[in-house]
Amino acid sequence: MATHKILLMCLGLPLFFPGALAQSHAPPGCSPDLDPLYYNLCDRSGAWGIVLEAVAGAGIITTFVLTIILVASLPFVQDTKKRSLLGTQVFFLLGTLGLFCLVFACVVKPDFSTCASRRFLFGVLFAICFSCLVAHVLSLNFLTRKNHGPRGWVIFTVALLLTLVEVIINTEWLIITLVRGGGQVSPLGNVSADGTMASPCAIANMDFVMALIYVMLLLLTAFLGAWPTLCGRFKRWQKHGVFVLLTTVISIAIWVVWIVMYTYGNEQHHSPTWDDPTLAIALAANAWTFVLFYVIPEVSQVTKPSPEQSYQGDMYPTRGVGYETILKEQTGQSMFVENKAFSMDEPASAKRPVSPYSGYNGQLLTSVYQPTEMALMHKGPAEGAYDVILPRATANSQVMGSANSTLRAEDMYMVQSHQVATPPKDGKISQDQSPTNKTRW
Repeated sequence: MATHKILLMCLGLPLFFPGALAQSHAPPGCSPDLDPLYYNLCDRSGAWGIVLEAVAGAGIITTFVLTIILVASLPFVQDTKKRSLLGTQVFFLLGTLGLFCLVFACVVKPDFSTCASRRFLFGVLFAICFSCLVAHVLSLNFLTRKNHGPRGWVIFTVALLLTLVEVIINTEWLIITLVRGGGQVSPLGNVSADGTMASPCAIANMDFVMALIYVMLLLLTAFLGAWPTLCGRFKRWQKHGVFVLLTTVISIAIWVVWIVMYTYGNEQHHSPTWDDPTLAIALAANAWTFVLFYVIPEVSQVTKPSPEQSYQGDMYPTRGVGYETILKEQTGQSMFVENKAFSMDEPASAKRPVSPYSGYNGQLLTSVYQPTEMALMHKGPAEGAYDVILPRATANSQVMGSANSTLRAEDMYMVQSHQVATPPKDGKISQDQSPTNKTRW
């Protein structure tokens, strides 16, 4: 009887106190009360989980900051062609953020929810990123040849439609493998009728890779489409093609390595426990490739003006839109030479309208006309002395109450001629006005 009691206590202890065994099997660095599902996040004996957790956390913060910077720089984007691509680039950043978050689902031990998220989101998130690259490459091929591409909503629609294809493929794949395959699972969902464990994650690695064929096709399309952008006529768009090309080349290398390791290497070395680390490393490495070789260079180039706008800025460096600028421009256009001593007429008085009710036209009458010697030769009088013919310039411009702004040479000549023609009262002609003493030219 004592033996039966001891056996019942040993069998009943794990049922009523499951934490007793958890305390003895908790890895170093993890709390005994922690769910065994999350041991990889704190297990110091296998540091891969902690390292990937730190790398993914840094990637989440970096991607979030870059998204805010890209959205906040929208009012400062001067080039309309670059502004049309901002929606697609934000969509790309959201896909990259999802890849960093999916790393935690691969670090955590397999469960129904974690396995379902891996199978569905792995292909969808990569499809978002590669679809945005394909759409960007499509726009760059137009820009490098014609310097104008499709509208922004067209590029975003192309990326969205390419992503929806992968969503449909993964949805059908999950329905076929999980829902229809659930007939072998017991009503509890985790134990089959014969007593063996059945999990939705029990899917061959090769099937997982074959479900990503469409994603690989998108990656190959982005890689091949980036090459023609390097041969376009407009050179300033070629650097964006270089960003896409470099990103796709590194991504292809990462995909080749993780697929070979996931489908062949782990089985050859009899280490299936490295399946989850392989997926997590592939996610983190490819996401950081997107950030370092595509997102950061594009964000650094988004606010730079186009060469046409730079040329206009050099021509009009101080041009503004204020009221003071408009007044300065009008003043500059209406300026003319103040010294009009060598001009025959005043252009300003002829252009400005004069009020019929007043002889005052609003200008200061400070200009005095002084005729040249050549003008006097052509209009020289038959009688008169030289000092009388050539009058002196006077400061008073309003002679004899006239409203004219200048003193004409013809008027002065008529006055002087009238004085010479009038004989003196004594009937004598002065010697200075004698024809024999007159100065001849």
